[in-house]
Parts: sequence; C-alpha cells; structure tokens
Amino acid sequence: MDAFRLLTRSTKLKAAATSASATASARLPSTGKAANPQLFRTAETDKLERNKKRKRAIAVEEGDGDDTADLDFFQSSKRPAATTPAATSTAPERDAEQDDESDDEDVMDDVQRRTILNSHKIKVTDLRDLEEIQTQPVPPKESKKKKKKQKKEETPVLSKKEQKRARRLYPQPLLSFKELRSQYKISRRLAENVAEQGFTMPTEVQLGSLPLLLGESSATTGLSDDSSEPDLLVVAPTGSGKTLSFLIPVINKIVRHHHSQPEEHGILSMVVAPTKELASQIVNEGRKLVAGTGVKITLMRKGMQVVERDDEGDTNALDEDSEGSSEPEEDDRAKQRGSHAPVTKSDILVTTPLMLVNSLSASRTKTMASLPLVRNLVLDEADVLLDPLFREQTLDIWRSCSHPDLRVSLWSATMGSNVEDLTRLTVKERQEELGHKPHKQHPLVRLVVGLKDSAIPNIDHRLVYAATEQGKLLGLRQLLHPTAASASDVRLRPPFLIFTQTIPRAVALHSELKYDIPAEAGGSSRIAVLHSDLSDSQRSDIMRDFRKGEIWILVTTDLLARGVDFRGINGVVNYDIPNSAAVYVHRVGRTGRAGREGGIAVTFYTKEDIPYVKSIANIIDVSEKLRGNEGSKSIQKWLLDALPDLSKNSKKDLKRHGVEARRASRYGGKGGDGDDDKKDQRGARISTKSGFERRMENRKKGAIAASRSRKAAAETAEENDSSWEGLED
Repeated sequence: MDAFRLLTRSTKLKAAATSASATASARLPSTGKAANPQLFRTAETDKLERNKKRKRAIAVEEGDGDDTADLDFFQSSKRPAATTPAATSTAPERDAEQDDESDDEDVMDDVQRRTILNSHKIKVTDLRDLEEIQTQPVPPKESKKKKKKQKKEETPVLSKKEQKRARRLYPQPLLSFKELRSQYKISRRLAENVAEQGFTMPTEVQLGSLPLLLGESSATTGLSDDSSEPDLLVVAPTGSGKTLSFLIPVINKIVRHHHSQPEEHGILSMVVAPTKELASQIVNEGRKLVAGTGVKITLMRKGMQVVERDDEGDTNALDEDSEGSSEPEEDDRAKQRGSHAPVTKSDILVTTPLMLVNSLSASRTKTMASLPLVRNLVLDEADVLLDPLFREQTLDIWRSCSHPDLRVSLWSATMGSNVEDLTRLTVKERQEELGHKPHKQHPLVRLVVGLKDSAIPNIDHRLVYAATEQGKLLGLRQLLHPTAASASDVRLRPPFLIFTQTIPRAVALHSELKYDIPAEAGGSSRIAVLHSDLSDSQRSDIMRDFRKGEIWILVTTDLLARGVDFRGINGVVNYDIPNSAAVYVHRVGRTGRAGREGGIAVTFYTKEDIPYVKSIANIIDVSEKLRGNEGSKSIQKWLLDALPDLSKNSKKDLKRHGVEARRASRYGGKGGDGDDDKKDQRGARISTKSGFERRMENRKKGAIAASRSRKAAAETAEENDSSWEGLED
C-alpha cells in the first residue's frame, strides 16, 4: 500500500468537503449565470448538434482548399491577369451557387428536425383551417372505379390524429446564435449586440420561434407556403427568454425598413405589457440590442403624443361644452397642452394598454386614432391583456393598427383556449375589414414549449399546511430564522419575494416583519413593500434597490407576478395562495430564471384555503414529473385524492375576488360592525399576538397617553397660575 496516499487521505476528505459546500452554494440561483439555459436537453440532441458542427467544419475546410487551388502563382506582377468576359460574368453566379450550397448544407432533413424539436419538448401547430393548409397532392384516381366511390374519395374525412399530423410543423431549430448572422442574415450590429450580452446557446423558445419569425422560406419555417412571417402564439415557461425572442425579429425588421425606405419615419412596432414594471424592463433589454443600429425604442409616458390628429370638430365640441364657465378647467388645459405636444420620434413603442388608449383617444373624448405604420404588434403576457380587465383596451389598440401587413405575436407562460379562439376571430375580422381574400390570410401558428400551463421543472415546490393565519406567520419566521430544532427541511436564503392577496395584507405583513432582520444586517431597510398604490417614483426606487441587492425581502402583490426578471431570486413565498393556477405558475416563475437551479417555491395554506389548493397541487405534481423526481415527491397521491374539486363558478369567484376570508372588504375598516365581521377581521389579521395581548397593549398605551395628557395639563395650569400679574401696591 502506498504510504503517501495513506497519509494524505485526510486532506482529500477536506477537499471533498469544500467541493461539496461549493456545489451546495452553487445551487443557489443568485450565485451566477447558469451553464445551460435550456430546460429540456438530452444526449441525443447534443450528438446531433455536434455532428452538425463537424459537418460545417469539414465544409469550411473543403471550401478553403478549393480557393487555394484556383490561385495563379505565376501571373505577372506588372499587370493583372487578363480575365475573359465569360469568367467575369460567371463569378457572381459561382459565388451565389456556393452560398446556396452552404445554405443547403445547413438545412436539416425532416428526421433531424423532429428529433431535436421533440427532445426539447417543442410543439409547433398551424391553427388555420384544414382547407387553408396546403396538403400534399392527392394521387390520380383509377378510371375503373365507380362514380360513387370516386365521390366518396373526393371528400376524405380525416380522423383527429390525422388532423393533428396535418397541422404539425417542424421548423428548422436554431442551434446557436451565430446562425442568426450566417443563415438568417440579420443585421451585423444586432448580431454583435446579441453576442456582447453573452447569449450563445438559445433556449427552447428561442430555438423554435426565431426561425419562424426570421425565416423567409418553407425550408426554415416549415410552412407549406413561403410566408415570410406568420402570426404567432407562444406558450413557454417563465424565464425562458421570450423577451429576446420577439425583440430580435422586430429590431431586424426595422433595420431593413430603414435601408429600404429611409424616408418613412414613425412608430413601426409596438409592444404592449400589462404593468409599468414589465414595460420598463422590456425597454431596458431593448436598448442593449438597438445600440448602434439606428433603431430607437421608447417607453410610453403620460402626456406623450403618439400620432398627429386633425380632429377639429372634436376640439370645437370641447369648446362648446366649456362655454358655460368663464375659464377652462385644469383638465381641459392639460388636454389642450397634450394635443399640441410634439409627436414622439420612435421606432418601437413599449406601453401599457390604458396609457396608449388614452393617448389615441384623448382620454376617451375623441375617436381612436389609427396607427398606419405599425407592422408588428407584440402582446406580452397576452392572457392578461385579453382578460376581461384589459380586453377592450387591447382590442382597440389592435384595431387601430391599420397596416395591411401587420403581424401579431402573443407571448405568455399560460394561455387558455379562449385566448386562441379570440385571436383567430380578431385576425379574421381585421382581414375582412381590410378586404383581404381568404387565400391571402397570414398563417396563424402556435408554439408550445413543454406542457401547456405548467410550472418550470427546475425549482423545488413546497406546499405547507399552516392551519391558521398565525401559523403562516410562524412558518414564515422559521424561513427567515431557520434553526436546528425546526422540522422543515426548507432553507430559504435572501433575496426572495413574498406574495399576498391584497394591498392591505402586504402592508400589514411588511409592518409585522419590519424589525425581524437584526440591525447589524441592515434592519428594516432590508425589507420593503411594493404595490400599485405607490407612486411611480417610489416603485422605481424600490425596484432599483432590490435589483442592486440593498433590499433582501420584497413583500408584494400580483403586480410583480408576471414577466419581471429577477435573475438572482433564491425563492418565492406564497403567503396567500394565488387566485388561480395560472397566477401560481407566474409567481413561482420569478425564481429559476434562464435555467438556474436551486430555486424554492413555498406555498402556505390554511383551513380556509383547502377547497382551493387542488389546482396548485396538480401543477406541482406535473412539474415534479417533468423533472423526474418520482422518488422524492412533495405531493403524494393520497393528498391529491383527498383535496376537493372546485366548481367553475367557485373558480371564477376565486379569480375575481380571492379567498373570502382575506378579501379587502373584510378588514381594514371596510367591514361591518357585527360579530361575524369582527371574527373575520381577527381571522385575517397578520399577527402572532392574541386578542387579549392586544387589548392589554392598547390599555397600556391608553394609560400612558392619558398620564402624559394629565401631566401636560398640570404644567399648563402651573404656568397660568405663576404668570406675572403686575406690581402689588
């Protein structure tokens, strides 16, 4: 036996221990960039990609050999060698042939496309009617057949499986961002900006959507007709790179437009997002990509003029309405100042629905103005924008884009069938209004990554029963201060987000946790609350401090549940259960972004929440099956069987108002004075103190206040008694 190995065994154990601790810390999403941003990847796809790169390298070497063979080393140096007209005329053609050959080499066959797309769990479907999809030609019929049989064969009835096969598309996948320049010929500066951001390996949504939006032939898009760009519906997990997927094609299209039509200026593309935070984030990402391209991206703000209006009649109507008053009101003055504001000079406008509708309609006082130059309309978080809350505003924006070549793309992590039906209906109605013939309709394509409406599989889900509101607060404090005595195996480290159902509950939870962080670590400055009642400047300051790491814990509502990218979030806590399964998917998607592993999603539920938990438990179960954690499942089958099912009416009520016990009307001074309302207020209160302790504290505070007031009154009385009354005789 080697004595040196025997003596150095302990040092190796220490090294192993340190490496284990390093791997444990590396599992935190906030430790850095993920090595592989893809969620679904197999050894088979790696093998295909390596073979494709090897073929390219061989083709490049062979091309270099051909170039060296054509060189003439014996020509005279005094004058250039004479070239025949035939040689000069065929040189460009030969270059074009070489480019075509290189493109043919890059194009995969159907088997390779299907293998890569299926391994990455990418499903592309043509949503047009079967009559509009160009199918393969029917073989010629034999003349010996009877007429009845011929009539039957003329109208074949396809089964459901055959219809699905006819609708399936297999576009060529994008295996590297270098292909954007070499194969899809995007702008050189745009390709450099993408490389400078460190993007090398595309995610699943980028791998499938960019060829559809950038491809110009059926060889890359997989469509039966050579449509340059389809209308697209994309359902992809949270944090999978959807923003980059729609920004690159939009910017590249505008760069080409500037070269082809430099005299045409105006808003050429619009991105609509449901919240200001998400819109601001899209603008920040877009500015990194448009640097040096000549494309300008702008965030919509109040008072911004988008189009020039010549509605003199509407202005006169406003003047007639204001004839009764001697001076116009401040709102009318603001409207008049806004109407004369200069039109924004931007190529891409990022906005929220209400702000743009108010600008186009002068705060609903005029008819909607049209946007004739917009060629791309992007709806980010489309299921919310087409929800009844924003639906009318979004459809008004959609109808105001009057360009005949408008392309619409809808992006979200959750998208119901009602959104697809509404999209198809709106596209057809708009094309009928513009006078398009049926054969000129743009293809409508849907791309789904993974399982539809499911959570990302690279995070750990925990469903914790806390029984009461006080139990939820105790469980949250255990996450903040984990001890060896705690039975839970969850170790959640800042930074993380805490979601509540309503704004009053977010404010109450923030005030309760404000002093839980010791002063040595920063104290109350390390925790903040963010909701829609705050001003824009306050919200932006909190977001900036949270991104900088000055704020560790952020208590918020569903305002931050969608789209906002926090790359270093270690976990998410659902202090109140979400109003729907889709909200849960978006909430927990704030962690585990871009393929990062180690994120934790903890959901507390009480006795009142039991009827609403099954949809969340089903999502967790599906996510764990995608991840392959059959042995260590947090959701057991007996729990799924024991949880009650929820009716459709109850789901609608939950989506609109939340859990009954925690509605805003039940507390915060808005409830009634009855005993039932008082019980509801006590049950919804965020505190670990009992009612008796609170009454004793209030009595003590009242006694102290009364003592101070009596003391102040006695002092004022002594001052009055000892006041100078003049000289005595």
